[in-house]
Amino acid sequence: MSPPDAAKRRGRRQFLMVASLFIVPVVTAIVLYRSVDWRPVVNAQGTLIDPPRTLVIAGLALADGSNAPSDAFEGRWSVIRPVTGDCGARERALVEELGRVRLALDKDADRVRRIVVHDGGCAAAELDSGESDLQVYSATVDFFAQVPPSVDGAAGIYIVDPHGNLMMSYPASGSARGLLKDLERLLRLSSIG
Repeated sequence: MSPPDAAKRRGRRQFLMVASLFIVPVVTAIVLYRSVDWRPVVNAQGTLIDPPRTLVIAGLALADGSNAPSDAFEGRWSVIRPVTGDCGARERALVEELGRVRLALDKDADRVRRIVVHDGGCAAAELDSGESDLQVYSATVDFFAQVPPSVDGAAGIYIVDPHGNLMMSYPASGSARGLLKDLERLLRLSSIG
């Protein structure tokens, strides 16, 4: 083997090694993009509403009968509980439990508010405990039509982002721990609200 042939081979090897530094990552990215199984599994406790829906405020009223502010669902994360029909001891207990979930967020508790929307079947005073994070509204059927049923088919508990988008749903009979875990994750990853 002559010295020029050895130099050519060494040059080709070097060229192929340098070219592989650019080609291998591109090929790997294409393979990963086209495969379905490479994406990480999200262990959310609630059901993701995909795509998120913006809640329309139309038909929402305060306890005194005046219209709700146009930004009622904006600015902070909201945990919403729609109530249709009677709001007895079970509903009051659920609202209190949502308050405990909010307090368990510790330093992030001020980033979350509770909102109860009822259809007029109960008096706002039955649900309103006077806590500053709790807002109680009455609504028309139009509002309830835009809220999907939860997994168990009934109205559940919903998370709304600071832009007013309905994002996740939970059954009303579900675990408060699951809601807390999802809220902690959302607040940790989010810089808004």
